[in-house]
Amino acid sequence: MARKRNRRTFIKECATITALAAAGQVHGVEEDKAGSAFVCVTCGMQYPKSPKPPNACPICEDERQYVGANGQEWTTLKEMRPTHKNVIKEEEPGLYSINTEPKFGIGQRAFLLQTPQGNILWDCVAFLDNATVERLRGLGGVAEIAVSHPHYYTTMIEWSHAFGKATIHIHTLDQKWVLRPDPCVHFWDGKFKDILGGLSLICTGGHFEGFQVLHWPAGAKGRGVLMAGDQPQVCMDPRQVSFMYSYPNYIPLNAPAIRRIVACLKPLHYERLYGAFSFRGRGLVAPDAKAVVERSADRYLRAIHG
Repeated sequence: MARKRNRRTFIKECATITALAAAGQVHGVEEDKAGSAFVCVTCGMQYPKSPKPPNACPICEDERQYVGANGQEWTTLKEMRPTHKNVIKEEEPGLYSINTEPKFGIGQRAFLLQTPQGNILWDCVAFLDNATVERLRGLGGVAEIAVSHPHYYTTMIEWSHAFGKATIHIHTLDQKWVLRPDPCVHFWDGKFKDILGGLSLICTGGHFEGFQVLHWPAGAKGRGVLMAGDQPQVCMDPRQVSFMYSYPNYIPLNAPAIRRIVACLKPLHYERLYGAFSFRGRGLVAPDAKAVVERSADRYLRAIHG
């Protein structure tokens, strides 16, 4: 059963997390003398092992997210395993989506991209079990991990450890949001980073300072794919995308942020764009995804300028 706690301040929670990390508590999901690696029910973020749940979740305390109507609630992977499963689906050759059923946390999906040099896990879902690990091993395993932004960090350390402590690529501008520290997390700086299989990470900023997208040039039969997370966000009408500072709290991005995102994406060639949510236009913009992004950005700028 999920555990409830009263909402506390961001500062107090950060102090708790720092203390836990300094104490050298081991990682994992099974309960032992060190306690459990608790998972926030609202956003899916997992924290270092502790005897009792943290007082608050800084991700949910932030203005881009929210604390649930029942207050702060916690669970563990061990508690979730009897009730949840991951559904793995081929989206196109070399690309598989990973959806948790029933919905948990924010409800995003993750992706496995297959390359001759090794597979990349793009974004992360909180739930992980042996069946998921075995299924992905059958598809070639996970060589490296990259996550678009902090809302999807969830149990990324569990995923890394399940696949031989695979490197996790996070932009350094979002380093403060990695709330379960681990040596498998590698921070990068700058605007572009090449990773396995000819894929690239591009830091666009916007929703978070270190928000990153993944460019897969070989996707869509060589016409290119953009793995966008939730920026640009696929709309219910997949002929449109949008941009927000906070999606649940309806806080828009400002004009300079939109222009910066468009400028970062301008050099890329992509026919398709995959988003984080399959219920929004089936989570896919195709064909002419790049034109859709640029047209939608122009529309957005006209709307906020009046």
